[in-house]
Amino acid sequence: MVDVTVGIHILALLYIGLGGFLAWRWPKSIFVHVFFALWGIAVNVFPIPCPLTALEDYFRSLQGLGPLPGGFNEYYLYGTLFPRSMLPLVAVTALAIVVFSYAGAYLRWRNRHVPAHTFRQA
Repeated sequence: MVDVTVGIHILALLYIGLGGFLAWRWPKSIFVHVFFALWGIAVNVFPIPCPLTALEDYFRSLQGLGPLPGGFNEYYLYGTLFPRSMLPLVAVTALAIVVFSYAGAYLRWRNRHVPAHTFRQA
């Protein structure tokens, strides 16, 4: 079950980073993504425990293992996917991707009822 929890955690992180693009196709999904994005920011900025990390620690304890040293991100991401020294750049890039996805979702939502014949070619 630890592996399943890790997989779900990775999917949740991908959704936090890229889920705003789903709203380009399904506009109402933006509300779910806003919740996940705010939650992702909160657990990294404030001392709020992530329920997925807590669940993984629980399953690890059933196997006789200790909790993740430093938490999920520290254990699986920092130093593995990117060097810890690049964390500020990764954070700014991730924020820029989310903002871009939201801007695109907004533009697609705003233009959803514009008839095609209103666009003129020059």
